[in-house]
Amino acid sequence: MPQTSRSLSLTVIGLGQMGGNMALTLKAAGFAVTGTDVFDAARTKLASLGLNVVTPDALPASDVYLLSLPTSAHVREVLETSPGLLARAPRGSVIVDTSTSDPAMSRELAEKVMAAGLHWLDAPVSGGPKGAASGKLGMLLGGDETTIERVRPMLEAMSAKCTHVGGPGSGHVVKLANNYLCAAHLITTAEAVAMAAQAGVDPAACLAGINSGSGRSAISEVNFPEWVLSERFDSGFTTGLMRKDLRLAREAAEQLGLPLPLLQMVVDAWHDNTEQPTDSDDFNHITTPILARASQAEGNQ
Repeated sequence: MPQTSRSLSLTVIGLGQMGGNMALTLKAAGFAVTGTDVFDAARTKLASLGLNVVTPDALPASDVYLLSLPTSAHVREVLETSPGLLARAPRGSVIVDTSTSDPAMSRELAEKVMAAGLHWLDAPVSGGPKGAASGKLGMLLGGDETTIERVRPMLEAMSAKCTHVGGPGSGHVVKLANNYLCAAHLITTAEAVAMAAQAGVDPAACLAGINSGSGRSAISEVNFPEWVLSERFDSGFTTGLMRKDLRLAREAAEQLGLPLPLLQMVVDAWHDNTEQPTDSDDFNHITTPILARASQAEGNQ
């Protein structure tokens, strides 16, 4: 293990499925890692797995504070609520936000972070809990190159691929764009498979054909065989989180004065029936009612 990998001290704030697995991965890579969470159960679980855990009011001085939180509001709270990281973090330390956050708020918070003598990096992730546990996440980086280079050993331990897309907030912009496409592809792929099934083509055969052509996507290549056709629906990402991300994408477009009618249609499709799927359901369940309608139509023939 190179000495540079062990020289950064890290505090992970938010020990859910993503943050907890990231913390354990970084610990296994040789970093000095401390974790915290507002929920006792999360702290207890990670402590039982060997992570050094403290309560939120006992954060240690660290080189990097890695945030894995549900929303921008939670990020703001951690930074600003007295005593927040803006006041408590050692000058020169780095705040890394791996959440999927509101880009406008991220840029506002980044300015406050830098004004406080700290450094900022937005680094939203993809790959789910499995990617976090295996160190194979995808990361979109928004910040300056100097900050990225400083924490690169940590990023390399966490991810299979890091892509620097611009200054503060840019990572969150691109993450919202990515999740918009993911949400749209789930619906369009489900409709394509339903159409093929209604015409007598086996869904797996339909997907094999799509994946050999230009209509393929990560949804058709990964999500459908892994979670939809298998009916496992255990990706670790919920419908509620995807709905939140779609609303953020719509708000970002509105703030830019950019009319995106298809984005609005996708947002509407994900919100039309909040009971099927529910917010707590796996996000791949958005395909279930579409595929069920095809099955019903086939049975009525």
